[in-house]
Amino acid sequence: MEAILQLAAANILSPPVLFFILGFAGSIAGSQLTLPEAVAKTLSIYLMLAIGFKGGVALAAEGLTLALMLALLAGIVLSALIPLVAFFILQRISKLPRIDAAAAAAHYGSISIVTFVAATQAVRSIGLEPEGFMVAVAAAMETPAILVALFLARSAAKQRKAADPDAGEGLLQEVFLNSSVVVLMGAFVIGAVTGAEGMAAIEGFIVVPFTGVLCLFLLDMGAVAGRGMAQARKVLDARLVGFGLFMPFIGAAMALPFALIAGLSTGGVALLMTLAASASYIAVPAAMRLALPEARPSIYLSLSLGVTFPMNLTIGIPAYAAVARLVTGG
Repeated sequence: MEAILQLAAANILSPPVLFFILGFAGSIAGSQLTLPEAVAKTLSIYLMLAIGFKGGVALAAEGLTLALMLALLAGIVLSALIPLVAFFILQRISKLPRIDAAAAAAHYGSISIVTFVAATQAVRSIGLEPEGFMVAVAAAMETPAILVALFLARSAAKQRKAADPDAGEGLLQEVFLNSSVVVLMGAFVIGAVTGAEGMAAIEGFIVVPFTGVLCLFLLDMGAVAGRGMAQARKVLDARLVGFGLFMPFIGAAMALPFALIAGLSTGGVALLMTLAASASYIAVPAAMRLALPEARPSIYLSLSLGVTFPMNLTIGIPAYAAVARLVTGG
């Protein structure tokens, strides 16, 4: 417990998290702090590009390994299993309609790439170097949860498809060609192809500004999360808030044995636990708008962005890192 508290204190006092807290507190207090959408999207693309490229360079140095194959398989299986668990819990503790429960469950099976970036930075700050291929694992976990959610809400999905024949095509495009996946995986491939020489050529752009850009991005995300928290107070009861706080730890616990079987390093274990604990608020909401338009965004966005995201950023990531250290001895 002491180790978790020490890591939590170190994480909370890091510049990126402090800027997130600044934006969050300012938004809760009524500040109109916000970045123009185009600027926020540019920062997001930069972060995806940087983390993807660095992961590709690391893969070029490490080569294809059994650990990579096992980690990819673990990520895909977790992304399919976690929504089933989340859906089961939501059906037991709440009175949400099936379609709302399925849409919310999808967010917990998929991943928050911003949480992943923050976790990568956090574990490196305490001397843990995760495998570079974890970027590919993150990308692989985007899609299965969405497909499982559609299965869980299959009756509504069939009605939607009958009403709009183009919905299926639009959904596939949203799932596989959303900007975060395209930039992340594209940069990963470019990094793997160019290797150390490519890194040397653009290191000043990829490495040096990264933390500063992350601070600015998290300042804006804090403001967005604060507005989400304000919305959550209106639409979520105590049981749903409890779900948003505790479901991440269930996902992380599910990921731990998979990470150990895959033979991941301490940093890799922490990142896979973080991925399983995170909740999407970009790719999945966009897909749900297309596939399950009857589901209420006020429910699933309030849960993922207003409750789970702030908890993971301040408490969750240090907890997952501490458990990874304890279990692996790293």
